[in-house]
Amino acid sequence: MTNKLHEKIYGCLAGGLIGDAMGARSELMDYRDVAVEYGWLDTFEGAGTDDSVIKLILTQAILDNEGYVTADEWAEAFLQMGGQYYPLFYVPVKNMLHKVESGLCPPVMAGDGNLQSSSSAMAIAPLGVLNACDPRQAALEAYDVAGLIHSGETNFCRDGASATAAAIAEAMKPDATVDSVASAATAYLHRRSAAVMRDLIEDALAKARENMDYVEFRDWFYNKRLQVIHCDSRETIPAALALFLLAEGDPEKTIVYSANFGRDSDTIGTIAGAVAGAYRGIRGFPDKWVRQVESYYNTVQDISSQDYGALTVRVPDYRELSRELQRVIRSRNTQRAACSAMLGDLTGGAV
Repeated sequence: MTNKLHEKIYGCLAGGLIGDAMGARSELMDYRDVAVEYGWLDTFEGAGTDDSVIKLILTQAILDNEGYVTADEWAEAFLQMGGQYYPLFYVPVKNMLHKVESGLCPPVMAGDGNLQSSSSAMAIAPLGVLNACDPRQAALEAYDVAGLIHSGETNFCRDGASATAAAIAEAMKPDATVDSVASAATAYLHRRSAAVMRDLIEDALAKARENMDYVEFRDWFYNKRLQVIHCDSRETIPAALALFLLAEGDPEKTIVYSANFGRDSDTIGTIAGAVAGAYRGIRGFPDKWVRQVESYYNTVQDISSQDYGALTVRVPDYRELSRELQRVIRSRNTQRAACSAMLGDLTGGAV
């Protein structure tokens, strides 16, 4: 029997890695320069960037804590694993780590005032997977976890992580549609407090629904929605979700669109690729892409960062990580079923 849950988990993780790796080739570039350099970029090399590294740290926190992870558990994983990856980290991640290491503040306050970025949202996919088919819970848990890196003035980055996790959780549903996935991104955000991120996402999605083609949308976005800092989640999250919508959920189109978009293309690609992978599953990717990414597993590869260079690290087997996440999902669902049974006992069987 086909294990569709595993296919969707693996699709999400592999899609994020491929999107990161392909987008890394055009990171920080204007889309016009991407066209001059590559023509139409549709290939990838290597095992991603700091985006994938931070996602691995969150995945490890989830596995180490049997699926129950908050800002505290993610901070502990950073303390255990972050040292080897530290040179790759962007400023807000380094700031967070120093605050936690020094005891300056508890993890739930470490994101206060940090520079805007997509550091939370680009890594949050495993929490969306963990809450498969439950986008409301995904958004709630992501909000807590993402506070480790962003809060206060840059709380909109935290909202972006919640939006991403909710979209992925919705995409895991067997009856999900492209539109239901896009809509879930904003459905569970705070009604007033998340207005900045919600409005930007909904505006980009509305434009994507206006029968725009990719080129028209990209021109509109560059003219109207670019932020001062290329990695600002107010730019990357709306772009990633709109590109998923424009590609009609197709993983190959979604990732290629992201790579040719330029700007923070590795982050846009890892977010959009994870959403599309959760939606279509690993079978939705070209066979040659799957073979290529699997050839990197358990090998030593360069993990790059445009800001800080590269490190040589061993790439884990994402198939095994997918199986471990599925095990944790089943464990959490068993506990939920036990709670439902107790409520049934309390109400005479009518919950």
